[in-house]
Amino acid sequence: MSDSKKTKEKSDANFARRVDWNLFQLFHEIVRAGGIGVAARRLNRQQPSVSAGLKRLEDHLGTALLRRTAQGVELLPAGRALFDLCETMMGAVRAAPHEVETAAGLVEGAINIRMMSSVVSPEFDAALAALHRHHPGVGIHIDVAPWREVIAALKSGEAEVGIAVDSAPDPALRYQPLIKEVQQLYCHKTHALYGMSVPQPSDLADQAFVMTGEDEPEDLASFRRRYGLGRRTGGFAENLHEAKRLIELGVGIGFLPTCVAETLDNQGALWPLLPEDVLPTYQVYLVTRDEPARNTPTELFLAEITSRLRERPAES
Repeated sequence: MSDSKKTKEKSDANFARRVDWNLFQLFHEIVRAGGIGVAARRLNRQQPSVSAGLKRLEDHLGTALLRRTAQGVELLPAGRALFDLCETMMGAVRAAPHEVETAAGLVEGAINIRMMSSVVSPEFDAALAALHRHHPGVGIHIDVAPWREVIAALKSGEAEVGIAVDSAPDPALRYQPLIKEVQQLYCHKTHALYGMSVPQPSDLADQAFVMTGEDEPEDLASFRRRYGLGRRTGGFAENLHEAKRLIELGVGIGFLPTCVAETLDNQGALWPLLPEDVLPTYQVYLVTRDEPARNTPTELFLAEITSRLRERPAES
């Protein structure tokens, strides 16, 4: 082994021994809070002591991690790398008692998931399958509800894990991007518009429309209102499966996520009316409360799905 390599290994070992590990948690909280003052209030500490802790960590590492701005703090490249490491470290610490429980014997209990309808996510499905495969004694409870009810259930503690859109993210909740949904406007093959492409969405303003009520994402509602779509209501359904049913019955045209339409429409009965470059797109999130006390099944599931989401290729 070369002298330089030995020196580096010794330096790494010394760093691990002399650094205050609480500083990593402090840094993590500053970034999560978006500012030193907010972090100090959350931690019930004085702002100067939080600032001093950040300075100590930067001195240990030999580089600046954050830039203070009028809006709070901005991660520098080194800070971004450290925050990703802290996320992994904090996840491991939270999972420790649950991993110990797993090693000590059979994990039992239940996980309660509240989610909007017809979400198509390979990572979500794989995480549920892995949870059941490794811990068959865990019950998996899934309730489907409009996205606003999902968010409300998480805030009230009725659900531990949620999958939903949210046009105004709540600071008491944590949001991890799960999938991007693209909405397309469909008609049935019996409809007069079948086979046509409509460049201007406003040209469809006079068509009878199938509405999805509280389950409609705000981004989609804004798009629909902008072009006057839905002024004539032909039908109404909260569940996307039932909205698809009404579209197929010729009650009206209606929006469906493209992934849902492709999954449910195996006979080519639905026809996309709008060009791809005008379609509304929005983010669907895996949502949890901000680090509450969770049961072991929930922590194991979150560790599983978080790992799968980090491993997937970055979107272009």
